[in-house]
This record gives sequence, C-alpha cells and structure tokens, in this order.
Amino acid sequence: MLNVSVLVSGGGTNLQALIDAVSAGKITNARIGAVISSTPEAYALKRAENAGISSEIVRRKDYDSSEAFSAGLLSVLKKHDTDLIVLAGYLTVIPAEVVKAYPNRIVNVHPSLIPAFCGKGYYGLRVHEEVLARGCKVTGATVHFVDEGTDTGPIILQKAVEVESGDSAKDLQQRVMEEAEWKLLPRAVDLIANDKISVEEGQVLIKE
Repeated sequence: MLNVSVLVSGGGTNLQALIDAVSAGKITNARIGAVISSTPEAYALKRAENAGISSEIVRRKDYDSSEAFSAGLLSVLKKHDTDLIVLAGYLTVIPAEVVKAYPNRIVNVHPSLIPAFCGKGYYGLRVHEEVLARGCKVTGATVHFVDEGTDTGPIILQKAVEVESGDSAKDLQQRVMEEAEWKLLPRAVDLIANDKISVEEGQVLIKE
C-alpha cells in the first residue's frame, strides 16, 4: 500500500479529486496518509479533516534557512511514512534536498500542456490569462514528476482542453480542472501505486 502525502496551499480541489478517487476505487493500492499545508488558512485542511486524514502545517517562514526548512519538511514526510508526494496547488518551492530524497516520487499537476506556459511565475490564473492572450485554441493539463527545475521533470500524462470563444481566465481554469486535472492526477497516482510507470532516460514509460 502506497502512502501518499499531499502538499497544498489553497482550496484543495485536486486533493478532493484524489480523496474521491480513492473512495470510488479508482485509485488502488494507495492511501492518502497526510495532507501538508504551507498555510493554516488553506481550505484543503478542512477537506482533509472531513475525510479523516491527518494534516500538518509546515511554513517556510517558520524556519531560519532553506536547510532548516528542508529538514523540517523531510521530518514530517518521514513521520507519515511517505512513499509518494503529490503537489496539489502547492505554492512553496520544493527544496533540492527533498527532491533528492524522493527521486521520481514527487508528482505535480500543472494547468497547461508543458512545455507551453510553464516555468517560473506560471501558476494559477496567470497560466490561463497567458493562454488567452496568445490566442491559443487548445490548452490542457500535465502531470509530471518533479526534478530540481521548474516544471521540467518527466511528463507522466497530458490531456488537451479546448479554449472556447468568450472564455475568461476563470472559465478556462475551471474547465481545465474539470476536464483534465481532476482526471489526470488520480490516474497518475493509480499507475504509480500499481507499478505501471518507469522512467528511462528522462522519459516516462507506462505499462497498461
């Protein structure tokens, strides 16, 4: 049974998608063991409470250095016997020491088709605003492993979503979540939990 720790900073809609997928049997051989938030105000903590999942608050500002923050976060992850880390709207940079401790064991969902509209500064509504400003006809979401870069790790799954005439950034954000993020992330976790994913020379191979 894979122990999953979900890292959050906000509303936790992707966390809820994971909770629902576990409950519905769409994710097997895995359990959400902990929800770790970068802020005590995150509504995701309420979602964790409602689902009976342990939660922790680990704030960067509570540590004097990056090294101390890394040690603190690693300590909490180990406390919950974490096998897989899922970043679900987590807005704090993952320290290199944590990435090294969990090689190809940290998963992120990004609201675009990487390598488009990704990298430093591309998160939240800004991604969708840039998609609309560029006049894209198609956008989507990507689930990828996390490495020491920003949105540069091996791509696990992607799904395209059409941009519709008259879309606002919020309209597009909601559609990308509903049609792509909330489907891709649970599937990726299920594939990992059932040993159906391997990484070779930076490429993800899926065994169906």
